[in-house]
Amino acid sequence: MPPRPRQRPLVANWDTLQRVFIRPEDETVRRTLLKYMEQILFGLHDFLRDHVGITQAIRLKDLAEGYGDSRIPAEPERKLAEVIQGLVEEVAPCAVNVASPYFIGHMTSAIPYFMVHLQTLVAALNQNPVKLETSKVVAVHERQVLAKLHRLVFRRSPAFYRRHIQRPASTLGCFVEDGTLANLTALWVARNRCFPRRDGFAGVEAEGWAAALTAYGVEHPVVLVSQRGHFSLRKACGVLGLGHRHILTVPVDHRQRMDLDALSRLLDRHHDSRRRSRVMALVGIAGSTETGSVDPLPELAALCAPRGIHFHVDAAWGGPTLMSDTYAPLLEGIQQADSVTIDGHKQLYMPMGCGMVFFRDPRAMDAVAYHAAYVNRPGSADLGIRSLEGSRPATSLVLGSALAIMGRRGYAVLIEHGIDTARRFAAAIARRPAFEVITAPQLNILTYRLVPSDLRGRLCSPDSSRRQAANARLNHINLQIQRLQREAGRSFVSRTTLDLPGLGDTVVLRAVIMNPMTTLEVLEDILDEQEALGQRVCRAEDPTA
Repeated sequence: MPPRPRQRPLVANWDTLQRVFIRPEDETVRRTLLKYMEQILFGLHDFLRDHVGITQAIRLKDLAEGYGDSRIPAEPERKLAEVIQGLVEEVAPCAVNVASPYFIGHMTSAIPYFMVHLQTLVAALNQNPVKLETSKVVAVHERQVLAKLHRLVFRRSPAFYRRHIQRPASTLGCFVEDGTLANLTALWVARNRCFPRRDGFAGVEAEGWAAALTAYGVEHPVVLVSQRGHFSLRKACGVLGLGHRHILTVPVDHRQRMDLDALSRLLDRHHDSRRRSRVMALVGIAGSTETGSVDPLPELAALCAPRGIHFHVDAAWGGPTLMSDTYAPLLEGIQQADSVTIDGHKQLYMPMGCGMVFFRDPRAMDAVAYHAAYVNRPGSADLGIRSLEGSRPATSLVLGSALAIMGRRGYAVLIEHGIDTARRFAAAIARRPAFEVITAPQLNILTYRLVPSDLRGRLCSPDSSRRQAANARLNHINLQIQRLQREAGRSFVSRTTLDLPGLGDTVVLRAVIMNPMTTLEVLEDILDEQEALGQRVCRAEDPTA
């Protein structure tokens, strides 16, 4: 944000710092704060519509030219009122209005207006749940919130939760920044439990991979996950020293779910002491990022249990589906997992920065416990003893309050709207001759593409080269449609590339239906725009079309 010229320079000294630190500098600042904060606190979505739109048609390169100053000013450049006004007038118009019902391309959407109030209170309290001395009741509250989600997932008995909910030695799960850190935490625990302490060996956490593999007679530890697995799992294997080449992808079936026959073959090959190979963990997906698919979780659990393999379910997207009695059966088998990831900032409609990982065994996280004399001492109830992150915000206050405000049924209404609308959208796409559904929604994500009539017949040709040429042409058309629609700034869907049988790499449009204000009428508008863009692309490249 470039500084504005001032008639009277601002000065940083003790008096001005105290005013800035403790209260608004003057009445102008107060009025500006009240003006914008009242709009945000009580008319959030109107504020976003008025000040953001979808996204401004300006190139990133042009934006970057206004943000090239790397100097920290020696003296203050703006008063708070000017900073707030600058954010509204200069930054907001060039941001992305993820709350728009026409923004259906990513797993980021509108949040309830009250989230801003809750987040403001959390910021004001500035509690740090890493330690009781910096959080006190917040740490107790966090254990309760984690237990509520743990019970939703694992369905243990009331007696189980009475025993473990506030027991310092038990850890039902932990809050982290996002699903990436949640998956990393799950695989961290899986690694340490796969190669624990034994005679003459202090454990992989203490001695590292070389000593662990020697102690256990293993040469090839691997992690298995479907082709639709999130790339955070590869990151996790890199961070943990396993190497992302040791995460092996399992082919998927026509529904984009992990292929059980292929999985069985990989298990036989890589979980075999005679071959000095071991599967450290199997990751099932409950709501894949690209297609929203759900792996056959009961079957995966049944394959893991007798082999002693850690079964992790990445339910960052689909986990909140458990709130709906109607659609919870889609995630049947998740309760048999050893660990589960859920992202609150996805379908629990939290602000950014709310990831969680849960463990069926309350002592599982002992495998990653750390202590220090000045914080998280042995025997204390500090939450930071068994977590990757140290200092972090009191996110549980927001999520716990949201659960109280919305209730399980309130969340179910949102989840059911998303799934029902996605299915109606798929039907609307199928009714249009210019489009085809590629992956039908299992939850509330689907993929599709535009297929002009002159290319549709070529896709069925017995000549593979003719099919490939038609598919390459369709890839180009759909890529251009997605780019042009994004640049126009009226609506947005994302795109991805799927490997389809007989066609190979196929560019598809990807829709994520989670905004409660996204209706079928909105979706029909988006299709109309895409169809018009498709005709424009074809005419521009072939004037006779």
